[in-house]
Amino acid sequence: MPTYDDLPRFSHQQILQVLSGILLCIFLAAIDQTVVIPAVPAIAADLNGFSHLAWIVSAYLLTSTAATPIYGKLSDIYGRRKLLLVGLAIFAAASVLCAMAGSLTQLVIARALQGIGGGGLMAMAQAAIADVVSPRERGRYQGYMASTWGLASVAGPMIGGWVTDSLSWRWIFWINLPIALVAMLLCDRSLRLLPTRGGKARIDWTGAVLLTVSVSAWLLVLSWGGVEMKWTAPPILELTAVGLVFMMALIWQERRFPDALLPPRLFSNSVFVCSVAIAFCGAFGLFGGTFLLPLYFQLVDGANAAMSGALLAPFLGANCVASIIAGWLARRHGKMKAILVVGLLGCLLGFGLLTLLSASTPRFLLMLYQTVLGASLGLVMPNCLVTAQNAAERRDIGAATGCLLFLRSMGGAFGSTMVGALLASGFAAHLVAFGITAHIDLGEIRQHHGALANVPAAMVPQVHVALADAFHLAFLACAVVMAIAVAIALGMRDLPLRTVATNEAADEPAALAH
Repeated sequence: MPTYDDLPRFSHQQILQVLSGILLCIFLAAIDQTVVIPAVPAIAADLNGFSHLAWIVSAYLLTSTAATPIYGKLSDIYGRRKLLLVGLAIFAAASVLCAMAGSLTQLVIARALQGIGGGGLMAMAQAAIADVVSPRERGRYQGYMASTWGLASVAGPMIGGWVTDSLSWRWIFWINLPIALVAMLLCDRSLRLLPTRGGKARIDWTGAVLLTVSVSAWLLVLSWGGVEMKWTAPPILELTAVGLVFMMALIWQERRFPDALLPPRLFSNSVFVCSVAIAFCGAFGLFGGTFLLPLYFQLVDGANAAMSGALLAPFLGANCVASIIAGWLARRHGKMKAILVVGLLGCLLGFGLLTLLSASTPRFLLMLYQTVLGASLGLVMPNCLVTAQNAAERRDIGAATGCLLFLRSMGGAFGSTMVGALLASGFAAHLVAFGITAHIDLGEIRQHHGALANVPAAMVPQVHVALADAFHLAFLACAVVMAIAVAIALGMRDLPLRTVATNEAADEPAALAH
């Protein structure tokens, strides 16, 4: 069995060389999640496809989420470099197909293919970093990664809007090509430093199919439920059942296959399981907050769409800064549990404060509350991954990374869907409580010069109250999830972070984590 002693030591210069290509991959993976959103109306007008527009985003999310753990496991067999180059090649080719799409159907298919490539970018980038930097020293380089992710997340919608207005929505995909090609050249050269496991291994293709079908079914449930059809509609219930059946079949397959896609030994590791659960809850809060806050700014605080994006800057900025601080703290103290507990308690406090908001709340307090929340999430999200990688054996680093990123994506999808459903149902329920039987679509309400548009004047006071109460309910749901995460973190074993990537046997972290 390979051990951490088998790995070479890497100098600071070599680590920066590896990072040079990896950061471009992180940038591509992050920006492609948001850059297309402002272009959706222009795409619909150009391709005459106003129905099923959500599939432009959903197709990418579905395939990238399903592909992530598959990339992770395959990279443990064939090496990070080969899988990352494959992912970049698929991503670049699919970007060309997206730019040349002549119909909405072609674009959705190309976006699905792009997601297959994109699913490997983040997983391989994070796994490669784990190969060259010890968990304790990760904080020295975490600032580069956090800044790249934050820059891409913030810049994505702005770049997408500017490119669409100034050039064409097709250039959103064309600009991926030179970036991907540069990333391929850098990664091809720098990742040759990384060792491969060697030897022969059977690929669990049956497990990959079972995982893909299960994930696809559940993501479709999250995409369609409450939007395309009711949660109790037969297709939603059938898809939920299909996902459950295939997941049970996957569990059976993984227990019997000798080199499983998702090794059962990972899930017998208590620290890994806790890290994944915290990552799921953290993503629920991150995506839930990112979904709710801009809507609150527009519907309750009276901001327009452009201003709501600017008002989200403290949330995203605090998240990036706190990620850097968290890395420094981990490097200084050598353990992660206290950082995670403090961060999760801050998330609980942040969402708790947001439940107190009203239309009369001063804007500076709103900025303060979301800054607390953003900073607290910054302490949690990157450190969940470090904790999981620290607990895994060397042979499982790719699988562990892919598994956590996969479940983190599921947590984000579940979070944004759940808070959206709670917001809509809570709003409708409060209107009924006020005796308002007229149908008022939450998506059609807009603030115009400080007043609610598309709402009868006689109903405005009740609608204001119903909106505030609905947001309180959604923020409260996020707070409950954070409370669950706090309980999980308090019960997690505080495993010391490895000081170097080369000095521990592969079995030691897992043995300590049980």
